[in-house]
Amino acid sequence: MSLPQPPSPPRKPFRIEQLGRVREDAYHWMKDDNWQTVLRDPSKIRADVKAALDLENAYSAAVLAGTQELQKQIFEEMKGRIKEDDASTPAKDGPWEYYSRYESGAQHPILARRPYIARAFTDPIPPVEATPADEQILLDEAKRAEGHDYFETSAAQHSPDHRLFAWGEDTQGSEYYTVYVRDLETGDILPDPIEACEGGFCFSPDSQWIFWTWRDENSRPAKIYRRPARGGADALVYTEEDEGFFLHVGVLSSEAFIAIGTGNHETSETWLIPADRPESAPVRVAAREDGVQYDIDHWSDRFVIRTNADGAVDFKLMLSEASHPTRDTWRDLVPHRPGIYLTGFDLSARHMIRIERENANTRIVVTRKADMDEHVIAVDEEVYSLGGGGGYEYDSPILRYAYTSPTTPAQTFDYDMETRQRALRKTQIIPSGHNPADYVARRLYATAPDGAQVPVSVLMKAETPLDGSAPLLLYGYGSYGMPMDPGFSIRSLSLVNRGWVYAIAHVRGGTEKGYGWFLEGRKFKKENTFRDFIACAETLCEAGYSRPGRMVAYGGSAGGMLMGAVANMRADLWAGVIGAVPFVDVLNTMSDASLPLTPPEWPEWGNPLEDEKAYDYIASYSPYDNITKQSYPPVLATGGLSDTRVTYWEPMKWIAKLREASTSDAPMLLKINMEAGHGGASGRFDFLKEIAFDYAFAIWAQDRQRGG
Repeated sequence: MSLPQPPSPPRKPFRIEQLGRVREDAYHWMKDDNWQTVLRDPSKIRADVKAALDLENAYSAAVLAGTQELQKQIFEEMKGRIKEDDASTPAKDGPWEYYSRYESGAQHPILARRPYIARAFTDPIPPVEATPADEQILLDEAKRAEGHDYFETSAAQHSPDHRLFAWGEDTQGSEYYTVYVRDLETGDILPDPIEACEGGFCFSPDSQWIFWTWRDENSRPAKIYRRPARGGADALVYTEEDEGFFLHVGVLSSEAFIAIGTGNHETSETWLIPADRPESAPVRVAAREDGVQYDIDHWSDRFVIRTNADGAVDFKLMLSEASHPTRDTWRDLVPHRPGIYLTGFDLSARHMIRIERENANTRIVVTRKADMDEHVIAVDEEVYSLGGGGGYEYDSPILRYAYTSPTTPAQTFDYDMETRQRALRKTQIIPSGHNPADYVARRLYATAPDGAQVPVSVLMKAETPLDGSAPLLLYGYGSYGMPMDPGFSIRSLSLVNRGWVYAIAHVRGGTEKGYGWFLEGRKFKKENTFRDFIACAETLCEAGYSRPGRMVAYGGSAGGMLMGAVANMRADLWAGVIGAVPFVDVLNTMSDASLPLTPPEWPEWGNPLEDEKAYDYIASYSPYDNITKQSYPPVLATGGLSDTRVTYWEPMKWIAKLREASTSDAPMLLKINMEAGHGGASGRFDFLKEIAFDYAFAIWAQDRQRGG
């Protein structure tokens, strides 16, 4: 079947001179100069840009028109793996248990609570019924979402006295939230909501105040305000003067302090406010020091600090018994161990847990405060994901944690940290059926060009042959120290059940093998990320999992940059490439200090406005700037018009330039969601439709490569 004629957006010469260097950008015009307004109100998009986006969306739909039934089938498969009336495991807080639940067919959940009835640890938690008589609905997100194409909430929480409930709403995808407060005694939403919130806020422990983060006109969290919880004037608490630092606010575990955290990707600082004096000025813990990160929590009579100070690349825990924990009072608690990344910790009155990652797997270590005795929560599988954290109640020995693996649906456990008893509270139900024995999960290691051993997690049907005949989707990210944990996915099964191999490349830039693994894939070592991904693809082929031209590469956001890079470097490997909200115009974005993420991102990528070395290095790999005349495979780029993180013009420009340069007849497709931001569609089912579109493209591209 012949393909429709692709759009041919005009080239408009645009010359950029920077640090004595010159570059041309013929598609610079795709960036609306009024972008700040567009992110808040997409209807303000410039007419010629909107017309071009509409053409691109129509072309992508036409090219993939033959996959519509496949998209529907994949969507229904994924939807069939969701228990539509699912509910979370209720979590106790004083006289109440809080939980979320869905009604069948609903895109968004209901947040609710019910009275707590005392029971033994080994007793099962009564299930959440569809409409329990003693339930109090706190927020019906489905009702609030009515009339909105996009709807997302943030930081939904009850006040410590259980009398108020607050949540943030974003109806554009721009991540500007309006925070509403409900009086739980009357059910009324109080007047005077908070506007232009970044999404983060907290109640003070006395329930009298809300501390919240203000997002400025350039979409940066810049100030912390305090206002009466039931409405009133906002008081400025803290202003961050460094436009490269982000802000957040929260309450420490003991509820004795409110904490303001500020930092970028390599430096941080914390300020404390005594909870019994919430109107007092914040006091700094330790002054920011370039390259030093720390976060702090309060353990009743002492402070615990997680930090990379003193060269602790993979972080360590320190302790301060001072009333104010200045840097000179810190002493080692859990020393630094190279290669074991201490990702975080959580405190309860009598126990501490810490999360450690080694060789792309996680473990939970429990420490008893009375004697500092510690033990590890055991797991059985080779490839898995484990996560835990504090509940509502500080004075409780119960830890709730989740366990999953690529073959095993998520399980939620309560764990008594004192007696070491474990109680299974919930197993993820797959209504359409799932037998873990039908699948195989494996861990491989690829050797990068410099000898680094790169982990690869693989999921496949047990009967899938290892003769190179299977199609394979290789997923990667590799930035900001974010690990890609190998958990159970209702989505990947739609490929695996069709005979595909689903693989995750744990490339440098993530923290799967420690914080040093991240440092080896950032800034002037960024190309390690790309080479690692290619090495993973080659290793998978050598081991018979697939072969060149049978693989589809998939990544989103900064993982989309990885996609752009490996498409340029090894176009021959891929049957197709999918870049979801792809950060591909790295040099131009890092050279525009007005963009929301640019100053905070300079520690990650370098500052090409001031540093010639950074300019030249970014220019050497930036996907948009390194497109060449070669035979590219089909590429799909997706984005959101309201995206404040990866702006819509990045995938738009990338596809236009790829289409111009490619010597093949492979389609270059752009799909922009005109009503969403960085996370795509907000409803749980609408989001699956976007994934189904991506997977249908992958299958189409692979079939096209085979001549099907």
